Amino acid sequence: MSAPIATPTAAEYAQLRTDAGLVDRSDRLRMTFAGAHAAATLTGLVTNDVLALQPGHGQLAAALTAKGKVIADVRVFRPDAEHFLVDAPAAAGAGLLAMVRKYVNPRLATYADVSATIACLGVAGPHARQVIAHALECSPATIDLLPPYASAALPFADETVMVARAADYGVDGFDCFLNAGAAGALRDRLLGAGAAPAAPAAVEVLRIEAGRPAWGVDMTDDTLAPEARLDELDAISYTKGCYTGQEVVARVHFRGHVNRVLRGLQLAEPVEEAARVLFADADVGDVRSRAVSPRLGPIALAMLRREVEPGASVRVLSAAGSVDATVFTLPFPA
Repeated sequence: MSAPIATPTAAEYAQLRTDAGLVDRSDRLRMTFAGAHAAATLTGLVTNDVLALQPGHGQLAAALTAKGKVIADVRVFRPDAEHFLVDAPAAAGAGLLAMVRKYVNPRLATYADVSATIACLGVAGPHARQVIAHALECSPATIDLLPPYASAALPFADETVMVARAADYGVDGFDCFLNAGAAGALRDRLLGAGAAPAAPAAVEVLRIEAGRPAWGVDMTDDTLAPEARLDELDAISYTKGCYTGQEVVARVHFRGHVNRVLRGLQLAEPVEEAARVLFADADVGDVRSRAVSPRLGPIALAMLRREVEPGASVRVLSAAGSVDATVFTLPFPA
């Protein structure tokens, strides 16, 4: 059964577009990797160049099958020279854990699932940095210049919070990682600093507007990484060493192209997940994530044949009938 269409109120949407909201990130898988060979091990596991990461920096990457299909999209953080924190969406967690257990030798790189002991609280919106600075009693400049996925270690009570810039909200944002026992106190502090709880539907609309694919909906282990635009999101290095699925990804990049790609749809009315998309009466793909944006109206992400260019008019076969739609390149216009 498909998920309900995300339909936030105008106020819920505006909270994240114009102010700041507290985002629940507790369902994501969080893993630590450590040891002298941790960087090399992770580099051989994912699509991006973990070996090139300097302490305090991070990146988006993907774990793939041998056939280049997406097992999980992951964020890799390197808070210091010896340790890595990797997180992934809940829907992709089991697949990533299975891959790690299969391929990572714990004698070369120790790893642990720390989802229960390390918490993550997100703050999204143009005022996110001011909220975090107020809550952690630091200058906004401390985190203001962090590039995407980079992090800073900041004190909070008797704990240390790793504040990382998040690039998956569609607006400015930061994620705060800390010991789970202190998460309640930090949550209260963030709420007191002005971060009202974010409505999940509003977070979902911003994700779709930003064209960020969700594992299990917009991409699965039947999706090639470039089909999900992971190359456009800087999640793939074409100069690094070998990793699982590299041969397929490299062949697509250097010798050809994928036959389908994730696009945006602006629709005359909402449609169902998996609804078929027609262009010139030919079936060219299907609808994935869907939402009703207070700014753009009914929108969706759709996996379409690459020859269906942005700007094209298409028809979507909804249960209620044929719905007109326009194809957009992603992200949707700001």
